[in-house]
Amino acid sequence: MQWYLKVLKNYAVFEGRASRTEFWMFMLFNVIITILLTLIENFANMNGYLSGIYGLATILPLIAVGVRRLHDAGKSGWWYFLCLIPLIGSIILLIFFCFGSEERENRFGPVPRV
Repeated sequence: MQWYLKVLKNYAVFEGRASRTEFWMFMLFNVIITILLTLIENFANMNGYLSGIYGLATILPLIAVGVRRLHDAGKSGWWYFLCLIPLIGSIILLIFFCFGSEERENRFGPVPRV
């Protein structure tokens, strides 16, 4: 849960680096919360209001942690625009997100502490 809150505290910070753990733990909690909200909506016949509001509230931190993850892998944040290419772009981004961290300081900042 600390990783999720850490990303939310850095709501719109596109500078620096995010470790693989930080990125994937945020993604895990994000998916779990979205699933729970969707289940609540289905039982209460709310037509996607809760998950829609949650999605809008977390879109900026989601993009920011993705950019910081790319920085940690030694890539520019501009690579995030690959997600605009249907299917292929998302697959390439997924591969970039899985890359290991650079073990030393790079042009985007020091190695993130775990």
